[in-house]
Amino acid sequence: MDAQSYHPVPPGVGTEENFLSLDDILLSHQRLPVRTECAFPRLGFLDRSSDSEDLPEGTKMELPLWLSKGLYERKRRVLSVELPKVYKEGWRTVFTADPNVVNLHKMGPYYYGLGSQMLHFDSPENPDIAQTLLQTFIGRFRRVMDSSQNAYNEDTSTLLERLDCLEKALFQNENDLLPASKYY
Repeated sequence: MDAQSYHPVPPGVGTEENFLSLDDILLSHQRLPVRTECAFPRLGFLDRSSDSEDLPEGTKMELPLWLSKGLYERKRRVLSVELPKVYKEGWRTVFTADPNVVNLHKMGPYYYGLGSQMLHFDSPENPDIAQTLLQTFIGRFRRVMDSSQNAYNEDTSTLLERLDCLEKALFQNENDLLPASKYY
């Protein structure tokens, strides 16, 4: 019998979210750079750098993903979400050149999850972001799987600290599939 007090719930896929998943809860608290497109009365407390009671139009600040998605409307511009730097053109070029050299955990532990959530917001760069996410995953997948299958032969701690949460889950799942006799 499994004595684990918490049974992991898998995260949602793509733009879907699973609110029972700890990973999705943590992902939804990732902060995004935003700019207000209209004034917000009595919400000045959201901007820590201001003493005003109201939040004026054009205010730049960071809000969690869940709040940004809630305030974002395509028809009525209330809020515009700017791309985090890791999804901008300069970083996309680095990922295209060699995705294995990048420490995704340092860039944000939910690189793939946040990137897929960024596609929720209208941006002319969405097709490029989606393509970069896919190519980065494909480019790093072989190394993650090879390292996972050879985990008993080498120290994988330096690799694991550079992986996104999705890649860590793949690594762990691959290790769980290995026969027990392989460890002896």
